[in-house]
Amino acid sequence: MKGTNASTLAGFILLGFSDQPHLEMVLLLVVSIIYILTLMGNTAIILVSYFNSKLHTPMYFFLSNLSFLDLCFTTSVVPQMLWNLKGPDKTISYTGCVIQMYVALGLGSTECVLLTVMAYDRFNAICRPLHYGVIMHPKLLQQLAALAWISGFVESMVQTILVFQLPLCSHHMVDDLMWEEPALIKIACVNTTFLENELFIALFLYVVIPLGLILASYGCIVRSVLKIKSTEGRRKAFGTCGSHLIVVVLFFGTIISVYIQPKNKYTQNYSKFLSLFYTVVTPSLNPLIYTLRNKEVKWALSRLVGRDSS
Repeated sequence: MKGTNASTLAGFILLGFSDQPHLEMVLLLVVSIIYILTLMGNTAIILVSYFNSKLHTPMYFFLSNLSFLDLCFTTSVVPQMLWNLKGPDKTISYTGCVIQMYVALGLGSTECVLLTVMAYDRFNAICRPLHYGVIMHPKLLQQLAALAWISGFVESMVQTILVFQLPLCSHHMVDDLMWEEPALIKIACVNTTFLENELFIALFLYVVIPLGLILASYGCIVRSVLKIKSTEGRRKAFGTCGSHLIVVVLFFGTIISVYIQPKNKYTQNYSKFLSLFYTVVTPSLNPLIYTLRNKEVKWALSRLVGRDSS
């Protein structure tokens, strides 16, 4: 099949749920509401962590980074998604495609590393409580946060450069909701074995290894918590880790389902809903999860709201 270089294309068409217009109208309303809640919830977490001195701790430093990351992640994807859902025009420019893939992939990779760093923080807090303040000093916090952000966007740059070197088939219709690497591989008109192998390596480095480190950390945490004789002490220790563990399960679970499952016509719509979940729903749930399970955040949030209303 005749191919064209990606740079010669005016743009791409994201088909999404174009064959189900009634579903698109429902999704437009639902995604809009969730996006607003995401902006409000994550902004509230950042403000609470910044203005309340009692929350100037490593855990809330990383939580603020996670909230800021979620704000950027949803904003890099949702506006274009809403534009596609609202009418028949589902085009995205070549430049917009490059930017969306680079930013979204960079932020997604950053979140994988950041969640691992947060597990390391919880490991030190539970398993090394006497040395926690010495280990997790401010300089290390900044270095770990920088590691997450820099590594995520370096990986994204490599992926984006490699992907957009592919010659594409004459059509440029993508049966998906957003622009991701597998979507471009599907419409390439050359052998993509190298790129598929490279994608597998990236998934191993940024999904499998971080998830393995997180699970290993929680294995040590559970072992340490079970040694605590006090029931209240065990409950409090598990409570400080529960929110993070729920976020890890939601994020990594959907990522693995989207990228590792075999793609065919029967799983394509299922894959779209999973993509919708981890790009739209999960970032909105993070503030809710941490607020509902954390008395300190609820107390600080009530104080912030009370101060603003007075």
